[in-house]
Amino acid sequence: MVSKQPKPEKIVSKLREVEVLMGQGRLRLDAFRQINVFETTHWCVEMCRRS
Repeated sequence: MVSKQPKPEKIVSKLREVEVLMGQGRLRLDAFRQINVFETTHWCVEMCRRS
């Protein structure tokens, strides 16, 4: 079974939602959890930002 990659529009909308939640005072990890993004994905995002 092959999993589909999300479309760029979906990724952008989820990242915008995280920004809104963080603007409301939530921690980044809590915001990712609320939009149902796995911690592994969160880790990949963090590693990409640091490089």
